[in-house]
Amino acid sequence: MNSSRKLPGLLWPCAVGAVLLVLWHAAVKLTGTKVLPTPFEVLLGVRELALRGHLVPYVRDSLVRVLSGYALAVFLGLPAGLVMGLHPLTARVAGPVLQVLRPISPLAWSPVAILLFGVANTATVFLVFLSSLFPIVTYTMEAVQRVPGIYLRVGDNFGLGRWALLRRVILPACLPYALTGLRLALGVAWLVVVAAEMMGVDSGLGYLIIDARNAGKRYDLVVAGMLLIGVIGLGLDGLMRRIERAGAVRWAFHRES
Repeated sequence: MNSSRKLPGLLWPCAVGAVLLVLWHAAVKLTGTKVLPTPFEVLLGVRELALRGHLVPYVRDSLVRVLSGYALAVFLGLPAGLVMGLHPLTARVAGPVLQVLRPISPLAWSPVAILLFGVANTATVFLVFLSSLFPIVTYTMEAVQRVPGIYLRVGDNFGLGRWALLRRVILPACLPYALTGLRLALGVAWLVVVAAEMMGVDSGLGYLIIDARNAGKRYDLVVAGMLLIGVIGLGLDGLMRRIERAGAVRWAFHRES
């Protein structure tokens, strides 16, 4: 029954993808452009990257940079957001600073990153960290502030202490909304790492795109890099959505109570 329900959900995206590939191929052939490659030429480009031994290292390097900066942002951002959510005074003091820094594009920090870390891998990780940190802090703070007051009063009535209330009521109740922030932050991190790799490193998918354009205008490799970025981004988003839908997350509060 479940598989029969999932089948149409898979067929439609596949059908739309197939139509887009046909339109793409037809547009290239009809216009006679020598710049935009056909889907088959892009596929050959991916094969070439694999045979040259570049495909796996480039994907790996991009993922390592994203996960390093993202993990550091989670490690610092979740406690910071939790503290700001629990203590209104802290939120009032640190909130304006957060709101000033949050809209600044992570790429605008590139000169600062290069000044601090030089043109190195660390600078890219730093940009990923910054791009992830502010969404995580903001969503976690708001998640704590959104915990219904009745939950807290029930916890008080059952005699829960401060730490028990935090562990058994606040954290489970705010976890689903905080996970939404983690998912969005991961998407932003993936966007930023590709752009950052175009400026200061010599590996990764962002480097692949800029290098393929500059060294011989290999637009088949450029488009291959773009599609790889999209597919991996889709996979990361799908992974976070699965975690969001996990029963242990969505119903954790009820299980604890």
